Amino acid sequence: MTSIAIVYHSGFGHTKVQAEAVAAGARSVAGAEVHLIPVEEAEAKAELLNAADAIIFGSPTYMGSASAKFKEFMEWSSKIWYGRGWQDKLAAGFTVSASQSGDKLAVLQQLAVFAAQHGMLWLGLDLLPGNNSSKGSIDDLNRLGSFLGVMAQSNADQGPEGVTVADRKTAEHLGKRVAQAAARWAK
Repeated sequence: MTSIAIVYHSGFGHTKVQAEAVAAGARSVAGAEVHLIPVEEAEAKAELLNAADAIIFGSPTYMGSASAKFKEFMEWSSKIWYGRGWQDKLAAGFTVSASQSGDKLAVLQQLAVFAAQHGMLWLGLDLLPGNNSSKGSIDDLNRLGSFLGVMAQSNADQGPEGVTVADRKTAEHLGKRVAQAAARWAK
């Protein structure tokens, strides 16, 4: 049995949609126990985080950065950091913004550096970019072309239901990838 924790902040519901898709992908792997943890509950669920084989981080992209609530979680984790409590756990990440770019790469870099500071091992997205040729479409997996983690886009005038099916499937792929890697790593 491997334990996967997905810690996320969702200001308007879009990141929660992606977190649920990541969780669905992770749950598709036999023996994976998945914990979906909003950052507001992270401190109360510290034991789950500390026991997890992998932690997947999710934040909306606000002004080219992780959300303030997610940064509070990052700062809260400093005592765990000091004790090396998450060292050698697997890590991955995802983010959502309204714009096609929206500086989502900056958030994924921020999450990857955060994981590295904890001594975690980062898993990127193993999909080639989609939607980058005349035969591509917005329905392709990894349609925004990220390697560091999942990037999703949802129009500003739509609610969480505006997160595209392709972006949700890409998030599911990441969850499955991390759960499979965690099963191998735990051996």
